[in-house]
This record gives sequence, structure tokens and C-alpha cells, in this order.
Amino acid sequence: MRVFLIVPGGVGRSGQRRIIPVLLSLIERLASQHEVVVIALRQYEQPCSYSLLGAQIINLGTETGESKLRRALRYWHQLSGLRKTYGWPDVIHAFWAHDCGLLAGLVGRQWRKPVVLTIGGGEFTWIPQINYGGQGSLASRLRISVAVRSAKIITAGSQLVCDRIQSRSVKWLPLGIDTRRFQPSSSHRVEKPWRLIQAATLNEVKDQSTLLQALSQVRETQPDVHLHLVGQDILNGRLQRLTSELSLINEVTFHGFMNQKDLLTLYQQAHLYVQSSLFESQGASVLEAAACGVPTVGTAVGLVHELAPDAAVSVPIAHPSAMSAAIIRLLDEEDQRNRLSQAAMIWTRIHNADWTADQFEALYRTAASTA
Repeated sequence: MRVFLIVPGGVGRSGQRRIIPVLLSLIERLASQHEVVVIALRQYEQPCSYSLLGAQIINLGTETGESKLRRALRYWHQLSGLRKTYGWPDVIHAFWAHDCGLLAGLVGRQWRKPVVLTIGGGEFTWIPQINYGGQGSLASRLRISVAVRSAKIITAGSQLVCDRIQSRSVKWLPLGIDTRRFQPSSSHRVEKPWRLIQAATLNEVKDQSTLLQALSQVRETQPDVHLHLVGQDILNGRLQRLTSELSLINEVTFHGFMNQKDLLTLYQQAHLYVQSSLFESQGASVLEAAACGVPTVGTAVGLVHELAPDAAVSVPIAHPSAMSAAIIRLLDEEDQRNRLSQAAMIWTRIHNADWTADQFEALYRTAASTA
């Protein structure tokens, strides 16, 4: 099949930086069996093309001062040129419903080609206190509505998101991780200090401030504990200042961006993964940690809501006391940690990147055969 994937970015040329790992894992597997052309809207400012993992990447780029209407028209024109170069796609697959889903829907109607739409962000939520989500304005809701109505098949990475989409065509389909890469270490974890890890951009949605407050409470009964925060900081040092105010300077390490190899080492050394997000459409980092034998204590959003109670511990959002109590309890109960980690590992290996690629291939065939 010839498949056009439309993505906002996440397909950096090096395969190491500016990437979405679960997306790359899917692209690699699809490209081994099909002709895959990935259209990235905003990977880099300047338009460019390159090969990655067997797929052809076409970055459409951005222009300074460009209006939304002009940008949409330019994307439309560029996609028409790509169709002339690469031929008609059998299916168009858009990752996520804003610009990518809207563009895929409009092009799919013009070309009379089926569209698969994957919901992978906050398209169907709105958190007013941090101005996050796709349901906060009429214009955003209209774009998402057009994208959804234009898609033949819709997928989402957690049941909570599926339940919010008013469409009979929505299917539960998490983006699995590469379990050949993420595996437990053969060496035994050092018992102390207790190592907690979170791999996520430092932003308001991930709500690391709640996690830091929880850590302050954990330290009262478990003083030998250390938190590793991995991810780009877009809060201008706000969390570092909170760490100082909570007297946690020696208990928290801010790693910033880490490549996959170094992150794997941190996962393998960790005792718990901690998710503090106000919202998750799925939560791929939870699966990365699970594949490395690390159980999760996390807010009841995304896949943690589904994994709990057998393969994760879930707590209410924005509730430091509940999170700290769950962390302390799990650190004290080695047998329970082992049970959770085994159950989460099994789930993650079943629903890994190979499984995800197989599921999408089946959806592509169904969509193309009924177009």
C-alpha cells in the first residue's frame, strides 16, 4: 500500500532529537512493508525532505508572519505537488485532529481517499486554569469537528479519550513502544536511594509542581529518595525555584533532554515511575518504564486509568497527599511492586509497536477496501 502520514513534527532528521519515539516505531514498521510518505507540517522552519527509517519525510515548513489561511492554502498546494510526485495514496493517516486532521480530511475529500485519524493530544478536553485543550474556543472545536467528520476511522490511545469522541467509528488503539529497545536490566537494582523517574516536558499539563509537593511529603517518612525529571523545560525555571522553596535541591535532578540510550539506563535503575499529569491521551512514558520493569504511581488519566489497579496505582489529579501516600505505600511493599511491574510488562509487550503496526495495517486495508 501507499500510505501518506500527516504529522505536526516528531520525525527529526537524526532520529534522536525532536522526535516522538512511538511515532518513529510505527513509521519504521509500516515502511518495512509499505510505501510510506510522511508529511510533517512544522518539523523545521525551512521546507526540506529526507529519508528516515525507510520512509520519505517531507517537511512543509513555516513562514514568519504567515496567516493561518495563507498557511492552509500553501499546505494544500504543497500536498497537491506531492501527490503528483508520489502518486495517489491508498490511505491518508493524520496524527492529531487540529491542523493535521483538518488538512487530511479536506485533502481526503478532494482526492476521494479514505482518512484514518488518530487522536493523540487534548483535542477533546479543556482545562481552563492552564488554558489547555481543543475545546476552549469555537474555532478550535470547528476544526476538530471537521477533522472527525471527514475521517473514515478514528483511533485513540485510551478508553477515556474514546469515550469523549461522539463517533461510532472510534477505535481504542494505543501507540505501542519498541519493546526490543526498552527492556529490564540484567543487573539487580540498587535498593537505596529510592529512585523515582518522570520523562515528560516540564509544563503545566504534566503538573510536576504536584509531584514536587508529593515528594516533599514522601521525604518525611522516606528520606532516602531521589526524583529524576527528564524533559525540556518550558516553564522558565519555575519548577527549579519550587524545588528550592521545598528544600528539595538534593533530592531532585533536572536532566533536561536525554537521548533514548541514556533514558533507558535511568528507567532500568528506577524503582517507580511517577505520572502527575492533569491530562494524558495515553502516556507512552508509562509504557517505556513498564517495559523496563518499573511500576507506575500516576494520576488517573490516559492508560494509567486502565492499567490500575492490577498493573499500576492511580491517584486523583492535583492531589499531592494522595500521590505521596501511594508512593510511600508502594516503596514499603516490594511484593506489590513486583506484581505491578510484571503485570504492566506483560501488558506492554502484548500491546507493543509490532502490535500497533499490525492493527493500523488492518485498518488501512479496511478503509481502502470500503472507500
